[in-house]
Amino acid sequence: MSLASDNLDILERLLEAFNEHDLDKIMEFFSHDCSLDMPRGQAPWGTRYVGKTAVRKGLQTRFEMLPDVHYGNGRHFATEKMGVSEWLVTGTLRSGDTIEVRGCDHYELRDGKVVRKDSYWKIVE
Repeated sequence: MSLASDNLDILERLLEAFNEHDLDKIMEFFSHDCSLDMPRGQAPWGTRYVGKTAVRKGLQTRFEMLPDVHYGNGRHFATEKMGVSEWLVTGTLRSGDTIEVRGCDHYELRDGKVVRKDSYWKIVE
């Protein structure tokens, strides 16, 4: 297999782990020096988490915000160093409101691990 194929497999398995809501399994895909840019925040890049402990905390907020979050209709693209996952996120907010939003994650990968995850969601009004 090529490095691009390996990275594609990583993205597919990572989406499965997100749908299992298994933070331990999710974090196995991340390097110790990883970073995460969430869609919302005060800066142009949203909210940034740096380091494995901080990234875990950032991802945990997703499961707290949307306890039944699900990423469907996944499509993945990968090269030797980068990857993109597209998905339709659905779930129920703590307020009881439901969401259905298209989004994507841009990944940088090194040695079979995610070093950067940058998330984007459509704005639904």
